[in-house]
Amino acid sequence: MENLFLKKVKESVKHWYLVLIVGILLISTGIWTFTHPKESYVALGFIFSISFLCTGILELLFAFLNRNEIENWIWILILGALNTLVGFMLISNTAISILGLSLYVGFVIMFRSLWAVATSIDLKNYGVKGWVNLMLVGVLGVVFSFILIRNPALAGMTLVFWTGIAFLLSGIFNTYLAFKMKNLHNKWDSISFKNE
Repeated sequence: MENLFLKKVKESVKHWYLVLIVGILLISTGIWTFTHPKESYVALGFIFSISFLCTGILELLFAFLNRNEIENWIWILILGALNTLVGFMLISNTAISILGLSLYVGFVIMFRSLWAVATSIDLKNYGVKGWVNLMLVGVLGVVFSFILIRNPALAGMTLVFWTGIAFLLSGIFNTYLAFKMKNLHNKWDSISFKNE
């Protein structure tokens, strides 16, 4: 008879590729931020708003598709809703100030980074190797988000740099997590527990 827990793990990671797409989108946004530092602020705001909107919609989809399999799916849903909301807010107000964008980005990156820390703890509890790397990326994201939130004037002066770092860290986390989820999905039947 199939272990119910293992079946749940396999089912919960069946849409791992959505997390990968979000990671690739975030990394691409981070790279674009570094490679186009002199672009107009409106273009920067537009790219960020599209990025937030797309990642939010994909996270909402992932949460919805896995609502019966993932215990803490509500956090993914909240993160997706927050990203979607920020995307719509940024699209509707293209003339947003540097201060406002710094705060928007800072709070979203903070929430995403806290989610990264919580997810790495969940992965540790599942016995997944490499959870420490995810924890490290999450903690670094929290640090960068606090820099953006606590000193938006400084962040405004170096908005491209800090925002690029934050997007890259979030993207690296999502990409790494996606491959861990894929490995769990592909090798779920080889997981053994001491209690069995």
